[in-house]
Amino acid sequence: MKVFSKEIEPGEHREIRIPVGRLPSDTSIAIRTFIYRSKKDGPTCLVMGGVHGDEINGVEIVRRAMQEKIFENLNCGAVIAVPLVNVYGFINFSRDLPDGKDVNRSFPGLKVGSLASRVAYTVSKHIIPNIDFGLDFHTGGKSIHNFPQVRFSRNHEESEELARVFAPPIIIANKPIPKSMRHHALKNGKPVIVYEGGESLRMDGFSIQRGVEGIKRVLIHKGMLDGKNEPVNSLFFENSTWVRAPRSGIFEWSQSAGSFVRPGEPLGRIGDPYCRDHTIVYAKRKGFIYGHNNAPVVSLGDALYHIAY
Repeated sequence: MKVFSKEIEPGEHREIRIPVGRLPSDTSIAIRTFIYRSKKDGPTCLVMGGVHGDEINGVEIVRRAMQEKIFENLNCGAVIAVPLVNVYGFINFSRDLPDGKDVNRSFPGLKVGSLASRVAYTVSKHIIPNIDFGLDFHTGGKSIHNFPQVRFSRNHEESEELARVFAPPIIIANKPIPKSMRHHALKNGKPVIVYEGGESLRMDGFSIQRGVEGIKRVLIHKGMLDGKNEPVNSLFFENSTWVRAPRSGIFEWSQSAGSFVRPGEPLGRIGDPYCRDHTIVYAKRKGFIYGHNNAPVVSLGDALYHIAY
């Protein structure tokens, strides 16, 4: 196996720093990549977090799996672990890079492009060609709390198999976002599933635990780790919709991610700061809330609840 022109021999564990670029301060940015290779041939799994720098749960899931030494005694194959892709975003509490661009909307990237494009290019050029499948760890975006879930590419059997083996509470079949890492990897024959859990800039123990457990389950299923996976029932959905704020004001939610709702059921209310009036927010259809907005102040049209059905 060769990553960034560095050979990784059978049975070797190695850290490789892949340079990406420099900031105006002349601070160098590199992606620290950890490779764990068994002495026996087998599949190569990518375990990656921090594509969005403020999504700390994803970083912690990969870090904790490394801390627990899950990858150090593989029966076969290899694991490429990247705890933190977006270093700049991480140290600046930001989803994006200083160019304002989203790494996960920049694949496959350009070697001579913006910093976001260069980060995407580095992953596309030096990491994705080495893998057979991948697990990409995320959280909800700004103020959105996501119930632990896996998203896989609709009508793709290998991706669906990975999602079901991972066995999160929620599985959602959808189309990969254009220029995302999942979209690019799938075009190159590499199935990647996306795990989402918790909220950006907040640690969520339940989401982290389920993420680490999912990694173990996938590696056991692939014969890369010893053990036996116990059956787990996940809720499976193929459609979703947003409930949006019917007005601006102070948002008080009464339902949260992890709840089933029915049409006409109150989800919360939005009122003005002066006690003049308030508006009840209702569910429009039967479904399962897998994401809710924690922002205390919202504007007309803001996303409040993500409901799967």
